[in-house]
Amino acid sequence: MNDATDRTLAGEAGSASDRLHIAMIGTRGVPAAYGGFETAIEEIGRRLVERGHSVTVYCRSKDGEKPSEHLGMELVHLPALHVKIAETLSHTGLSTVHAVTHRAADAAFVFNAANAPFVPLLRARGIPTAVHVDGLEWKRDKWGGAGKRYYRAAESAAVRWSDALIADAQGIADYYDDEFGVPTELISYGATIIEDPTSHKIAEIGLTPGGFHLVVARFEPENHVREIVEGYTASDAHLPLVVVGSAPYSAEYTAAIERIASADDRIMMLGGVWDQQLLDELYAHALTYVHGHSVGGTNPSLLRAIGAGTAVLAWDVGFNREVTLEDGRFFGSPAALARLLESAESDVSATLATGDRLRVRAETTYDWDLVTTGYERLAARLASGYSIRPIARSARRSSTSVRSGTPVATPVS
Repeated sequence: MNDATDRTLAGEAGSASDRLHIAMIGTRGVPAAYGGFETAIEEIGRRLVERGHSVTVYCRSKDGEKPSEHLGMELVHLPALHVKIAETLSHTGLSTVHAVTHRAADAAFVFNAANAPFVPLLRARGIPTAVHVDGLEWKRDKWGGAGKRYYRAAESAAVRWSDALIADAQGIADYYDDEFGVPTELISYGATIIEDPTSHKIAEIGLTPGGFHLVVARFEPENHVREIVEGYTASDAHLPLVVVGSAPYSAEYTAAIERIASADDRIMMLGGVWDQQLLDELYAHALTYVHGHSVGGTNPSLLRAIGAGTAVLAWDVGFNREVTLEDGRFFGSPAALARLLESAESDVSATLATGDRLRVRAETTYDWDLVTTGYERLAARLASGYSIRPIARSARRSSTSVRSGTPVATPVS
């Protein structure tokens, strides 16, 4: 690595030849107002711009203003079909067409393994491409048999066709190693640190700092929102449970949650909340954040909670233990959650101290500057010819095979 590249990867602009044009494809885009991918693109993209790079973000068109720029990133707005999985694929398809018919990027990051079928088009245009594979989407109950089969096939396609794979959790990296024998780039999300938060927004809806428990999740079975409200109703907790979330494609599951919640006047259902200041106040002022996600990697909602210094009660899976370590409290049933809620209220000082320790972990482990450096370095390697394809193009799923080691990727021209 030359001195100029060293300066660029350390956060300095460097010379014009060091600067990269990077495309971000496969999400709803920015400004971030929906989920983890969008927040990641906003945080990473603006920092890449600050370091002298050019960043193009593909955004789904929506009613209202369509800015051409956000925090220095160029925005391209394109439509999508609003039909479950077709929404993602239709928008990514149009984004790929735009990317290959306009100025070619030096590197592209495609988010979500479901979008892997479009990678060959990018590579045919000479755009080296990394796929952020996200979690184990095929395990989600919302997908029927065809959807699950598609996601399984898309995982395999991402392995064979991408120049690099990005995993945001060690458990995901291990999965791709065990299943396919291919290396991944382990680059987690960052956590926004919330200190000295305001409280006037929560006051407007009748809440006080430290005076409620919080759950923020899409209403999907893998996020265990139903088990959370069941556990809360079975508990003797005195503080209310505030539930933030909805699910456009899960009406029956949502109705079941609402039936349980309607029988307990301690539960406050807020629906979807897009006001980011209100969300920050909810995360920062909850006594506990209850996290039921079970099939993703490093979850942005969980990172938002620990960045706010809030104690975490999490569904007992490896992804959640990886984030919170010994300071998490874990449950696997409504009854177990009921006990944790009661315990958190019975010793508030200990609960608050746990949240403080989690904030320190967020500051030291989930830093957006470090995350950006990971993406920047990978983009530079891709632009220089790095690819896992020589060892991955023939990879096939093989859960039962025994491997003697992790393969080493080699550059290709």
